[in-house]
Amino acid sequence: MRNIRNFSIIAHVDHGKSTLADRILDVCGAVSEREKQAQMLDQMDLERERGITIKAQTVRLNYTAKDGNQYILNLIDTPGHVDFSYEVSRSLKACEGVLLLVDSTQGIEAQTLANMHLALEQNLAVIPVINKIDLPAADPEMVKHQIEDVLCIDSSEAILASGKSGIGVADILEAVVARIPPPKGDKDAPLKALVLDSWYDSYRGVVVLARIFDGVMTPNMKARFMGTGAEQIIAQIGVFTPFGKEVQSAGPGEVVFMTAAIKNIADTKVGDTITESLKPAAEPLPDFKEATPMVFCGLYPIEGANYNALREALDKLHLNDSSFHYIPETSTALGFGFRCGFLGLLHMEIIQERLEREFNLNLITTSPTVSYRVTVKPGDVRIIDNPNSLPEQYDFIEEPLIKATIFTPDEFLGPIYSLIEEKRGVQEKLEFIGPKRVMLVARFPLNEVVLDFFDKLKTATKGYASVDYEEAGYQQAQLDKLDILVNGDPVDALGFIVHREKAYTFGRDIVSKMRELIPRQMFDVAIQAAIGSRVIARETVKALRKNVTAKCYGGDITRKRKLLEKQKEGKKRMKQIGSVEIPQTAFLAVLKR
Repeated sequence: MRNIRNFSIIAHVDHGKSTLADRILDVCGAVSEREKQAQMLDQMDLERERGITIKAQTVRLNYTAKDGNQYILNLIDTPGHVDFSYEVSRSLKACEGVLLLVDSTQGIEAQTLANMHLALEQNLAVIPVINKIDLPAADPEMVKHQIEDVLCIDSSEAILASGKSGIGVADILEAVVARIPPPKGDKDAPLKALVLDSWYDSYRGVVVLARIFDGVMTPNMKARFMGTGAEQIIAQIGVFTPFGKEVQSAGPGEVVFMTAAIKNIADTKVGDTITESLKPAAEPLPDFKEATPMVFCGLYPIEGANYNALREALDKLHLNDSSFHYIPETSTALGFGFRCGFLGLLHMEIIQERLEREFNLNLITTSPTVSYRVTVKPGDVRIIDNPNSLPEQYDFIEEPLIKATIFTPDEFLGPIYSLIEEKRGVQEKLEFIGPKRVMLVARFPLNEVVLDFFDKLKTATKGYASVDYEEAGYQQAQLDKLDILVNGDPVDALGFIVHREKAYTFGRDIVSKMRELIPRQMFDVAIQAAIGSRVIARETVKALRKNVTAKCYGGDITRKRKLLEKQKEGKKRMKQIGSVEIPQTAFLAVLKR
């Protein structure tokens, strides 16, 4: 155990975590030249296409230090995007130390600060690494000052490195051995292993990734999941090197995967403790803090027959990503589906794309919304994440707030202030963290941020700003439910909760869009946006008109008038009994807005 080191690489998006992990694999000789590829630890096609890490990946490496000792290094490469910070916090539970990577051209960004706080909460050893020093714009001295001023870490021992060219990688590994403490644990105590991750394999059933804290795990041992109470006989244990390799036993400090012919997905829960049935531990390890969904939307199969396939797919995907939640719901317009909660818009997009790719499903996603707190009467407070659940009578409604930390060059402060005002935000703090770089803290309603805030921020700052956010409670607001009516009937899939000031513009946009997409009928179709019984915007899809007077070649005008009156009566009767088919394209176009 003295020669084991468990550590993660944490950083902001695009600061070079996966590239540095590739170089560490090279130095340790983990992969041959034939097997080598970029982003070695990013297994998903989505990760490679987008150039981001979505799932934290672990790898076990053998390293011979300069003092001649052999070490086992368990490295975990983590995501950098704010939507996947839950993956980071989970990975840090398995570590004793972290490499904090900072880009030498960009300096400290929002997620650098957020991930640093996560590491300090776990009391981990932090090794600052200044990456990309071989770039022409690199300024390591400026970054060292920022590390001391913003993060309050001694930067004299910061390692200068380049994940691309391999500069400083040997120094990083020596620092890991010297500055990160070995794991603690008692191999004679009852088994205690924390479930870090799990995924579904078609051949082996559920595969569980766990970090062992006490005791020894071996094949054929009868294991118990302390949270769910499920008992299974371990079939196989192994480590990733980075390819799966079977081992005969594993002790304290090791990170291993385990299979046990687990067929029931509900038996495994991320954050659960595995112990031995015959010699169980007295109490489980501390669980992870539950991830709180911030953004909600409905997922519906385009073909109703695929509802069961969607439910199975969600079960299997939830096993691999426990930070999203789902419950069944129905919609008159879209049929049977699920109401899902996500950590952010990128998380929502990734889950939808994984469902479509990995499980061959065609889905409709409803417009993203957030959870509101509605006080119906004193003592009756409800949390609403679907606009259609809003009661008709209530005392007041509160919207969720977030506290956003924005790092930006000072020249873009003007456009950022305009954006804060547009999104109903309030500035709380402004601090210069360098000659031309500022940290701005502001409080926003989450429903203003959820749709296009990040795109607008990047546009306003030419891509130079970065943002991280955390929950900041609720505040009372003037919010209304906006209904879209087609021929007087509300379309439940197109209900929105909007701020009173923006309701007219929002309603006007939606009805204009729908007028273009709803096909013409034999009668006029009225599309209206309404708040309660008050219509605030309207468009009409004009009727198709058959020329009923074509057969009249002259004669008395009353003949033509009689035919037109007859047609008018027919259209009126048809409007009373006819229904308007709203095509899927209309839903998709409105919801993509």
